[in-house]
Amino acid sequence: VKDLAQRAGVTVPHDTHYSQDKPDVTAPLLEVLGQADRFYRRMLREHPQAHEAIDYLKRRGLSGEIAADFSLGFAPDGWDNLLKAVGTTEEARVALLTAGLLVKKDAGGYYDRFRHRVMFPIHDHRGRLVGFGGRMLAAKTGDAAKDGPKYLNSPETPLFHKGRELYGLYEVRQSRAPLRRLIVVE
Repeated sequence: VKDLAQRAGVTVPHDTHYSQDKPDVTAPLLEVLGQADRFYRRMLREHPQAHEAIDYLKRRGLSGEIAADFSLGFAPDGWDNLLKAVGTTEEARVALLTAGLLVKKDAGGYYDRFRHRVMFPIHDHRGRLVGFGGRMLAAKTGDAAKDGPKYLNSPETPLFHKGRELYGLYEVRQSRAPLRRLIVVE
């Protein structure tokens, strides 16, 4: 806003409640979300269980090119894959927790929120990665209550507000082709 206002010769009123000395609470969240995104995409290419996710995507008609265009990933089965890969410091673990990627155990410690799922990064209208959606792969126990919901989104966080985001909107807006029609589905 400041940059655009300066170009247009307009003065931007300053919010007295905002201080540039105040730390940006979203910066660490954006950083760990980016690290998680890179981890999930790498797991889709390299993890020994990745064939389950790839087979699922192929059955749904998604090519490798589409998966790459939408930065799809894979959260392997296990309680602490992301935690071990990204949560190497207490600051990173707190950021992962605040970003909704970890869940705090009652007895202390953390575990990965997303396990054994195809991962869909969710971007806001500005293109910032703000959360994830995860689609469970084949249930291991056959009991959905034990295996968790089929679809799981990031919880509400300082960055992610489910009611304000529309998956894929940012990607569609990046298209160079004129948009004649947009179909929104649940």
